Amino acid sequence: MKAYIEERAVEVANFIIQKNATVRETAKKFGISKSTVHKDVTERLTKINPGLANQARAVLEINKSERHIRGGMATKEKYMTVVNTGVKKKY
Repeated sequence: MKAYIEERAVEVANFIIQKNATVRETAKKFGISKSTVHKDVTERLTKINPGLANQARAVLEINKSERHIRGGMATKEKYMTVVNTGVKKKY
């Protein structure tokens, strides 16, 4: 594996752990796809630093279990804006 990929995998994991970041937030921050974030954490990092990989996966599992709540809150906020202002917010 190339050194820059290994370095990125470690940086991605540290970012996820420190910021409690989602896959989507991490992908945007590093300019990579969500699939790459997932592969870095679940496959590549397991070979490089298993302890760090487990910590990052734990954060991602928590985020995954809460995603339906965040989605519901975003929808609620969207419709509250329409009700209160009468104007649809473009996303």
